Amino acid sequence: MSLVKRNNLLFPSLMNDFFKPDWFGGMDNFDSNLPAVNIKENEKDFKLELAIPGFKKDDFNVEVDNNVLTISSELKSEDETKEENYTRREFSYSSFKRAFTLPETVDEDNINANYEDGILTLKLPKKEEALPKPKRMIEIA
Repeated sequence: MSLVKRNNLLFPSLMNDFFKPDWFGGMDNFDSNLPAVNIKENEKDFKLELAIPGFKKDDFNVEVDNNVLTISSELKSEDETKEENYTRREFSYSSFKRAFTLPETVDEDNINANYEDGILTLKLPKKEEALPKPKRMIEIA
């Protein structure tokens, strides 16, 4: 639960918590440090697009466990400069984790991911039995 500061007192922000969950059944609350995600559905699959510029494809961990798709990354960088009378050392650490509860219609074994131009795209195909059936004529006996 998030907290709101009013008159130097902290109060839970119930409205923020009510409106935060991800649309796709995500388990994480909205956070400005989390990558934005688009979720599209068509007849054959779902498609997730996450805007995550400045990364490499090896920086991501994508896993499925118990109908939960988890996308995470952890980056550490360190820069040290030594000159005459001083040493400057800068380091940064950033991470994120997004988790989505998958519908039963998703074929977990055939999920694939691609990272290009700062967009991580995941294609989640639907199970064969979840696909729409073509129209057929029924013969009258």
